[in-house]
Amino acid sequence: MKKVILTVLAVLGISLSTSKLFAQTAATAPTGDLLTTLTANADYNAMAVALRAANLGATLKGPGPFTIFAPNNVAFSNIPSDKLDALMKDPAALATVLKGHIAIGKNDKAAILAALRATGSDALKTVDGQTLTLSVNESKNLVITDSQGNKAKVVAFDILGTNGVIIGLDGLLAK
Repeated sequence: MKKVILTVLAVLGISLSTSKLFAQTAATAPTGDLLTTLTANADYNAMAVALRAANLGATLKGPGPFTIFAPNNVAFSNIPSDKLDALMKDPAALATVLKGHIAIGKNDKAAILAALRATGSDALKTVDGQTLTLSVNESKNLVITDSQGNKAKVVAFDILGTNGVIIGLDGLLAK
């Protein structure tokens, strides 16, 4: 009887953890543009607020396609409040930071993995001409590095919008 209970608990635990893992990477049909999608996502709506404050909303409602490397809400909460407040009050400075998170083209998980398999790293151009480098770290995590050497780890893939894709990050690239 104990073996049966332990087996059931093990199977239940595996199925729950597996479904949670796939939930982070499974793409669903897009229902709105990238800004609408960010706003509706409970983990990334702080990025949507910041994009609007930086006057980038119209760009991200445009045809694209774009890839937004979006810091999650936890990443925004880790920014010292005085620094975040100052950025939010300065749309030009905020736009500079956020444009470094928006790449030209739709770079979903499949495209990123194909590029990584081919060369070991990938470089993407942002909307303001900077380069983002994608690589895999020693822990097998996908890491995004900006041109100043700031890094963030990918925590979610393929959050689809009608005009591109959102890749979730655990941190802000600009420090």
